[in-house]
Amino acid sequence: MKAADAADGEEWQQHGFSVEYVLPLIFTRDAFDPANPNLRRLLALREPQRRHRMAVFADAGLLRAQPALPARIAAYAAAHADGIELAGEVVSVPGGEACKNDPHLLESLLAALAARRIDRHSYAVAIGGGAVLDAVGYAAAIFHRGVRHIRFPSTVLAQGDSGVGVKNALNWQGQKNLVGTFSPPWGVINDAAFIDLLPLREKRAGLAEAVKVALIRDRDFFYDIEEDAAALAAGDAAPLTALIRRSAELHMRQISRGGDPFERGSARPLDFGHWAAHKLERLSGHALSHGEAVAIGIALDARYSVLAGLLAPGAELRIHRLLARLGFRLWHPLLLARTAQGGLAVLAGLDEFREHLGGELSVTLLAAIGVGVEAHAMDPRLVLSAAAWLQEQEGGLACA
Repeated sequence: MKAADAADGEEWQQHGFSVEYVLPLIFTRDAFDPANPNLRRLLALREPQRRHRMAVFADAGLLRAQPALPARIAAYAAAHADGIELAGEVVSVPGGEACKNDPHLLESLLAALAARRIDRHSYAVAIGGGAVLDAVGYAAAIFHRGVRHIRFPSTVLAQGDSGVGVKNALNWQGQKNLVGTFSPPWGVINDAAFIDLLPLREKRAGLAEAVKVALIRDRDFFYDIEEDAAALAAGDAAPLTALIRRSAELHMRQISRGGDPFERGSARPLDFGHWAAHKLERLSGHALSHGEAVAIGIALDARYSVLAGLLAPGAELRIHRLLARLGFRLWHPLLLARTAQGGLAVLAGLDEFREHLGGELSVTLLAAIGVGVEAHAMDPRLVLSAAAWLQEQEGGLACA
């Protein structure tokens, strides 16, 4: 609108700008071996001659499993003292979903950043599972309106999925990820050595997100997971490393090339299977891990896709069979739990999904293995039928 055309002197001006993000994703082993150059190179990307300060936050569970980790980090910083200054001791952060539910955690993280005088040219380094990365990433995103943040995902799920994304969040008032930011990290270092020490249950839990992204984006990757299912279920290192790499690449491809990295629209294709999973996690009091709940959500939505006429019959059996071979139980009584009003309790997950997106429901379903499709409504009767089918499959497996 030109000023001469505006009534009563009113004028609208529109000024556009763009911000380019480059997110290094590094696959390595023993990142804190002084001979490994990756962390130092990442810190020095923009200012190679500067001595960079970094505050390090680590998952408390990881520190219990690797008590020598703080000393290794200190030794790495000392070996590269001309380029790295370790700001204070490593901060232990309670892991798991409980940390995202703790109303006092954010204040303690901000206090630690302040005490270490972290500024916009310093770094907040987070090492741990997805919940710790989420929490520290959120604190880094709002401290000084954003300080540089480096992620070291330490679980299969985080290395292949949540840790390589651009989202940070905390839970609030019982709702998952209700407060958070879209703030890409400075870089992500996937250190395979962290995966070696994981319990088998945690290794398996991360496989669900790989199946998810294969189902919506890469049919051949799904076939590869089928071929390696027995070895993956056993936690074998070689196929697990390959799976993490491919899953991470597909997630980053969606973020970088999908056209909506900050989810300003309604579609959330990377959350296939998650509307039910998030609700099941909460209904179970987090007895179900995120990965275990996602596996159930994938199986539920695969069967729903068949019932809705989107997916060819039989494909859902193939998906169910693979998830079961990977070690997942795909039935939980909470799928048929009822509210006080008589409705399916899990269906409240759809309302929460809709609200999180801004009012319009957009759920990813399957048109084929490797092809996701967006749906804007779900029939409660078909959800109930899909849940009952999962119960039937559980009975069949028990008899097999």
